Amino acid sequence: MRPNHNPFYLTVSCRSRPGIISALSTYLSDRGCDIMESAQFVDHDGEHFFLRMAFDAPETIRNDTVLIEELQPIVNRFAMTLTVRDARRRPRILIMVSKFGHCLNDLLYRHSIGALPIDIVGVVSNHEAFRPLVESHGIPYHHLPVSAGTKREQELRLMEIVETNDVELVVLARYMQVLSQDLCTRMAGRVINIHHSFLPSFKGAKPYHQAYARGVKLIGATAHYVTDDLDEGPIIEQEVARVDHSMSPDDLVAIGRDIESVVLARAIRLHIEARVMLHDQRAIVLR
Repeated sequence: MRPNHNPFYLTVSCRSRPGIISALSTYLSDRGCDIMESAQFVDHDGEHFFLRMAFDAPETIRNDTVLIEELQPIVNRFAMTLTVRDARRRPRILIMVSKFGHCLNDLLYRHSIGALPIDIVGVVSNHEAFRPLVESHGIPYHHLPVSAGTKREQELRLMEIVETNDVELVVLARYMQVLSQDLCTRMAGRVINIHHSFLPSFKGAKPYHQAYARGVKLIGATAHYVTDDLDEGPIIEQEVARVDHSMSPDDLVAIGRDIESVVLARAIRLHIEARVMLHDQRAIVLR
């Protein structure tokens, strides 16, 4: 977006019909808006249409509520799902972590230098290990230890933190506890997880050591939305790196951690820039 402007993101999903782009672009033009980006996709059976636009609005348009209200006739005409978001508003993010801190550390650094335009409102962990790191960034740290007997109580506390802080997105930065079906349903499309891309091939402890023992040639990471089907949610972003027999298990772990950090940061950016739309079991990503 250009500086000193009034930028917004608009997304649409609906049944594919002629005239959708024309109706939206005509409205924006009539209101004095300048379209900066536009990407669209029709799925391969020709049934469903997806659109993302980024545009600058005149200063007379102060917020997304005005735009949503004025677009209702078009929404009704095409029976579309439409979102509009002020691109200058920094999304409020809650990070969750367990004992592996590489993704957390990466996100804190990107946030501190302004490379990731988000507000981190807190970090939740079932361990105390990263309290000094998090609090050194001036971010609240919530220790919620989880056991079979406390899981329900701690999830209620988690939702209280989410609601009190108006959290828009929860990021599981190597958080190793399984979220309940109820929480996954309540937070559908608002929780992103990162994991190595061996799943489901190498489950359990030390997956990189298992990969080493099998002589794998590619390792990678996957960022996806969380559902109650463990590690099977809609995929947002992935990356891989080539490895070979000369590398030790520790080498694979180090490479894997770097990939996980990068992929998670990419997925968060795609989400906050309104480039991801959910359709059935897939994430449609309009770049």
